[in-house]
Amino acid sequence: MAEPPKPRFVRQFMLTGGRTRSIGIDLPLDALVETAGTPSREDMASLNPEERHILELARATISIAEIGAHLGVHLGITRVLVSDLANRRLVALGTIDPSSRPSLTSLEKLFDDLIDY
Repeated sequence: MAEPPKPRFVRQFMLTGGRTRSIGIDLPLDALVETAGTPSREDMASLNPEERHILELARATISIAEIGAHLGVHLGITRVLVSDLANRRLVALGTIDPSSRPSLTSLEKLFDDLIDY
C-alpha cells in the first residue's frame, strides 16, 4: 500500500483552490473509485500529493468515504479532489447497485443483535 503524504500544514480548502463544490458531478460518499489506466508523466507531475495518494488508493476499488479517511481530510474536500481526477479521466467512478444493499429489516435485525451482544 502506498505511503500517505508527508504531514504538512495546509488548510484543507487550499487543496481544492478554495472550492467547496465539485466541478460537474456531485459525488455520493459511497461512490466507488478506481484508477482509469496509467497516468502519463505530465499528469503525475501536475498532481498534488493528495491526488497522487488517491490514485495509489484507487488501484483497488475504494469508496470516497474510505479515501477521505485515508487522507484525513473533510469528505467535501475528498469529493472535490476525486471529481477533479474524474474530470481529467484519471479515475473511473461507479456506484453501488441499490438492489444489492441490505434491506432495512436486515439492518434492523443486525442492529438488534449487536445490542444484545
